[in-house]
Amino acid sequence: MKKFLSVLLIAVIGASPANAKSISVQGIHGESISVSSASIKAGTEVTVTGAHFDESVGIYLAYCVLPKTGEVPTPCGGGVNKKGIGDASYWISSNPPPYGKGLAIPFKAGGRFTQKLLISKKISNIDCTKVKCAITVRADHLMAKDRSYDIFIPVKVK
Repeated sequence: MKKFLSVLLIAVIGASPANAKSISVQGIHGESISVSSASIKAGTEVTVTGAHFDESVGIYLAYCVLPKTGEVPTPCGGGVNKKGIGDASYWISSNPPPYGKGLAIPFKAGGRFTQKLLISKKISNIDCTKVKCAITVRADHLMAKDRSYDIFIPVKVK
């Protein structure tokens, strides 16, 4: 857990909008997510790219309230979506259970993905201009308690 926190902290500190055009954060398993900026106007779609994910582990990519260390990111924009995709949340898995076939988006070769997330001012009734929100990745419901797949890019909503 200490290794995870130090990787996240170093990546976030070194990734301020003033000193970088693109923000990347690496997880403890070697996977990473990137966005073009961490300062985003509400109502804007941002492109999130992921690389080097373990294709045997499904993930959720979502725009959520930044959780406390070790906790699940929630609430999140998008919520449960019967189509498997939304403008603020996605289920990405190359080998979902039978009920997830056609719902989950498979990883591209090399554990890669590219998805657009809608950054809103509010998630439910929480104002992201007053509370820290983030672009988040976590293991899907099949490994829901495993926090080692968590990756967060805190965003400043304008």
